[in-house]
Amino acid sequence: MEPDKNTPPDSDAESQHTDQQAPVDALSRTPDDLELDQASQASTSGSPTDQPSAKKASPIKRFIRKINIYFLLFLMIVVIASIIAIVNYLNSQKVPAEPNIATQSLTPDALKQLANTDATVGNTSQTLNIKGNAIIAGQTLTRGDLNVAGNIQSGGSITAPAITISGAANLGTAQINSLQVAADVAIQGKSTLRDLNVSGASSFSGAITASQITVSQLTLSGNAILRIPNHISFAGPSPGRSINSGILGSGGTASVNGSDTAGTININTGGGPQPGCFVQINFAQKFSNQPHVLVTPIGAGAGQLDFYVNRNNSNFSICTNNAAPANQVFAFDYFVTN
Repeated sequence: MEPDKNTPPDSDAESQHTDQQAPVDALSRTPDDLELDQASQASTSGSPTDQPSAKKASPIKRFIRKINIYFLLFLMIVVIASIIAIVNYLNSQKVPAEPNIATQSLTPDALKQLANTDATVGNTSQTLNIKGNAIIAGQTLTRGDLNVAGNIQSGGSITAPAITISGAANLGTAQINSLQVAADVAIQGKSTLRDLNVSGASSFSGAITASQITVSQLTLSGNAILRIPNHISFAGPSPGRSINSGILGSGGTASVNGSDTAGTININTGGGPQPGCFVQINFAQKFSNQPHVLVTPIGAGAGQLDFYVNRNNSNFSICTNNAAPANQVFAFDYFVTN
């Protein structure tokens, strides 16, 4: 059978060739590829005289179609960020301009006006410079901060609710109602303290001189030495005493002078004393443990006695194995430790 004369002999071959060159993924085809396909289909579907020829796109248009729009946006963001960084860097390198504070001179008339009436001179952006001395007879109020470049000398007292000193301060005489120190305090000269209350531990590397020290407990650690060049006085409430009239004899009396630690027991015997415990000393404050009692006889009458002591944490008694001499006055000194 003869082929149709109206059908071009190479149309099937071109169609197969076109199908073989078509990409697998249609989304990856560019607009130029689509136009070429349309032109090829138009040329195969009819004669060149019947179909209009495909218009070829300009090079600029083809270049724009091939560029990715997201890549352009990324480049635009990078350029804008670079411009902002450069502007910030240039601004940071600029030297800040010094403030220009206007000055104003005070005439004698202005000073008279200030002395007689309330007046406002300048504003917050201006500075008042006084080259000479200034004497203020009345009160002065500073609403803002007070900065003093030189020294402050006060002929009278300074009253302030709070004073913060960041540097060194030399105070001739200072009266402080309440002083709280958060850091260390170094006192090189003499210090006179009316009342000193220390809640924590205290360490003194030098000598301490005080007219009176009151402590609840004094502990000497290590090989410490307690040196008392003067007298020792044991103060405290006087203890009580109980006498045995039958042992002291008729009309005999006894009295005690001192404290729980040390003192003197005065004895006056009567007629017909007997052996036994003639006086008992009752402590004003009981000892925590049984104390040690040292007794010393005073006088010839006490020296004739064969005496001994009974003791506990509440009291101690002075006793004798022989009768004391009648109508005699003598004494016993005692020293009690825990």
